[in-house]
Amino acid sequence: QVQLVESGGGLVQPGGSLRLSCATSGFTLDYYAIGWFRQAPGKEREGVSCISNSDGSTYYADSVKDRFTISRDNAKNTVYLQMNSLKPDDTAVYYCATGGGSYFSAPLHECGGFGSWGQGTQVTVFS
Repeated sequence: QVQLVESGGGLVQPGGSLRLSCATSGFTLDYYAIGWFRQAPGKEREGVSCISNSDGSTYYADSVKDRFTISRDNAKNTVYLQMNSLKPDDTAVYYCATGGGSYFSAPLHECGGFGSWGQGTQVTVFS
């Protein structure tokens, strides 16, 4: 079955960096766009970034543009989110999701809808 497992979250000070990983199994990663989302307490889920399956095009929410970088290693069945210059507003649970589903996010519309989700990893940026 389709599985996505996020890792790499943690505690970091403002200005610091983290790299999140999304390990996938149960499907051929090459065929799917993958998105990263986040949800802070009391807030709606927000699309952060996605990477297409076709040509590896990447897309970002304005709030993370020029700070976050998404990449994929199809041979390792893993997608990464490198997060630099972290801010307290980046504090949230971060989720990865496969493309091909029915959940759409305006900032990530180029990647289409998203379907299966991981369990999330907590990122806390504290001063």
